[in-house]
This record gives sequence, C-alpha cells and structure tokens, in this order.
Amino acid sequence: MKLILVWLLNALALLAVAYLVPGIHVAGFAAALVAALVIGLVNMIIRPILVLLTLPITLLTLGLFILVINGLLFYLVANWIQGFDVTTITAGIFGALVYSLLSWLLSALLIDQEK
Repeated sequence: MKLILVWLLNALALLAVAYLVPGIHVAGFAAALVAALVIGLVNMIIRPILVLLTLPITLLTLGLFILVINGLLFYLVANWIQGFDVTTITAGIFGALVYSLLSWLLSALLIDQEK
C-alpha cells in the first residue's frame, strides 16, 4: 500500500514539475503515472550503473555531475513516454532537481514514518 502511495505522490510531483519548470509538459495524470513508474525503474536500474561508470568525472566535479546524469535520465524517459515531454537537457536537469525535491517533500509530509 505504501508503494502505491509513493507512486501516486511521485506522479503528483511530476505534474507540479510540469507546472513549475518551463520546457516540461505532461499530458495528464495517466501520463504522469506512467512517467513516474518509468523514472523510478530507470533510477533503480540504469542510474547506479551510470554513476559507477562516471565516477572519475563525478569526483572531479565534486559530485555535480550527478545532476547532469539525473537530467539526462529525465530527458531520456521523456523520449520514451508519450505524453511526457522535456524540450532541452537543461530543462531536464532543472526538472529532475525540482522533481527530486518535491517527491522527497511530499513523501516526508504525507507518509507515516516508522519510529
């Protein structure tokens, strides 16, 4: 049940990102649900591999290259999902940053934390 709630909150965060960040468009809630699912899967499977492969660049930039990786993956998911559009990689970087912050904030506020 908690997983479904997190998925719904991530979809709401994605809709808010489309409203807040220019260059990101979501067609509707169904597209946001699919995009949130694919973003979660990509972050779980592909992102760790990319972080490991780009570790030297990440160390040289003091970790800032991870923002670029997140933005590129956000942009890549937008190319796969119909109804979810990211126009530029810069919009993808800002969108991924705002999406992460909103998703964390919504999860922290609305999900009962185990004590």
